[in-house]
Amino acid sequence: MHNKQAIDLDFDREHIWHPYTSMTTPLPVYPVSHAKANRIFLETGEALIDGMASWWSAIHGYCHPVLNEAITKQLGKMSHVMFGGLTHKPAVELAKKLVEITPSTLDKVFLADSGSVSVEVAIKMALQYWLSQGIKTKQKLMTPLKGYHGDTFAAMSVCDPVNSMHSMYSGFLPEHVFVPAPVSRFNETFDIHEAETLEVYFKEHHQDVAAFIIEPIVQNAGGMNFYHPEYLRHIRALCDKYNVLLICDEIATGFGRTGKLFAVEHADIEPDIMCIGKALTGGMMTLSATLTTSKVAVGISEGEAGVLMHGPTFMGNPLACETACASIDLLLEQPWQEQIVHINEVLTEQLSKCKQHANVVDVRTLGAIGVVELNRRVDVAKIQQFFVEKGVWIRPFGKLIYLMPPYISSETCLEKLCGAIDDAISQNMF
Repeated sequence: MHNKQAIDLDFDREHIWHPYTSMTTPLPVYPVSHAKANRIFLETGEALIDGMASWWSAIHGYCHPVLNEAITKQLGKMSHVMFGGLTHKPAVELAKKLVEITPSTLDKVFLADSGSVSVEVAIKMALQYWLSQGIKTKQKLMTPLKGYHGDTFAAMSVCDPVNSMHSMYSGFLPEHVFVPAPVSRFNETFDIHEAETLEVYFKEHHQDVAAFIIEPIVQNAGGMNFYHPEYLRHIRALCDKYNVLLICDEIATGFGRTGKLFAVEHADIEPDIMCIGKALTGGMMTLSATLTTSKVAVGISEGEAGVLMHGPTFMGNPLACETACASIDLLLEQPWQEQIVHINEVLTEQLSKCKQHANVVDVRTLGAIGVVELNRRVDVAKIQQFFVEKGVWIRPFGKLIYLMPPYISSETCLEKLCGAIDDAISQNMF
């Protein structure tokens, strides 16, 4: 059902660079006309059940009237004003909410404009903190393999060095200390040897390390690794013992995705610095925040520079802040924990059917996340076309076909998403 306003796909293919896509042999793109609730509508007439929540951010689905109203009301007042020397109610109210719902020691809020930038800010905070203490040796970061923290340079430098862009940018990227990825799985027994190995790294490197950065409980784009909370508890204890700051990257895991409001709650620990983004605005627009403790904030402020050396143009954007306030209220006003439990039950039951296939290495779920791991890399173009024909939107990567659906997804929709994955594997559509 093409219309006069149809998207010019020829122009798109020739001129627009999509993420992780070649300009000479680009992956196909599907033209979206609109989206509502948990469905994406294509110009060609298909209505696709969304299994991705727009890269894990649209937790309330699309075109939610509460979020639309928040944007519309704020638009009538101002869409943006510089945050240097000025402030406004949406930013203040959002910061209040974030201080209230995050771990209690995190009471200073830096508002940025994307997840990667929030990681850059967190790294700057850690480095500046130690410089402000007169300690100039702590200029490295420590982080586990299989991690992912974004595509900007400092964030990229702490992503897994094998499965990311390290080799391409070697020489430009700072070299950090990588420790073994967590192995003990979330619901299984913790292997104490992991903690002992970690301490070896801390003993050897702590004098050079400003901070340990980690995605709590779920290593996301680095391999969808659901690890044991005890690993995170040991990291916190080792950071305290060896005088290293702890940065927790909750960009993907925050706002309920793992079954807790923030994944650090599974381990009952508090980081020194925490990054949030993605679902912060309910996927309506880009916004992120880096929260830290008074200790770190005062330490930086009393140093030689006296200020945190960062200030994005669109920092504290009023439209985004107002939307984030509405999204947080919307989440907390509903029985979101019950929703996540129900999603998990359906994903666990339905995806377990995939275990019968010879090409399936593992099936795992946690909160509103379901993962099927295959024994070879997925042909994205081939499987994407199959999913669209099945009426679902699922975007695999590497050897993983995974689901992170909006929280509003019904049981029927979840079953259809899982069924499409099972069909794709059984028909070798990958």
